[in-house]
Amino acid sequence: MDERRTVKVSKYLSKHLRHQPERIGIRLDPHGWVAVDELLRACNQRGMALTREELDHVVAVSDKQRFAVEGDRIRANQGHSVTVDLDLPPAEPPAYLYHGTVAKVLAAIRAEGLRPMNRHHVHLSPDRETAVRVGARRGVPVVLSVDAGAMHRAGHLFHVSANDVWLTDAVPPRFLRVRD
Repeated sequence: MDERRTVKVSKYLSKHLRHQPERIGIRLDPHGWVAVDELLRACNQRGMALTREELDHVVAVSDKQRFAVEGDRIRANQGHSVTVDLDLPPAEPPAYLYHGTVAKVLAAIRAEGLRPMNRHHVHLSPDRETAVRVGARRGVPVVLSVDAGAMHRAGHLFHVSANDVWLTDAVPPRFLRVRD
């Protein structure tokens, strides 16, 4: 499978496993899982011909590890806008986490903090390099440092997804610093 095809399939799966399962006629269970056979059938019926081997390849080579396969079912690891319970236990975060963004939204972030927007959680990276890559998707990246240790001590809950993305409900401005 060439890289362009891999990216195309990954984006298609992300869209339908995180945001619009109904558009291809699949139904996620309460924890975001769907049978692989059901997903493949739906993809093929909607013009995205996809084999199990291709699906396994996309799951295996994804640098962001967006998907999890357990036996005969698959789900997105995080980033849902549809209601799912990923059943992630609370976790104690490292002292600092990072969030990649762009300069044009800094004024709003400084005023309101980080909000989940159309997702269920704010996504935070465990290292600065990952945050740079995340921010770069929308332009010149700006990295925010999150005092996750202080947030945790103040009672904010954190969860960590299977692909090491840290999730929290929101990050108030007082816990944020702009990194150069």
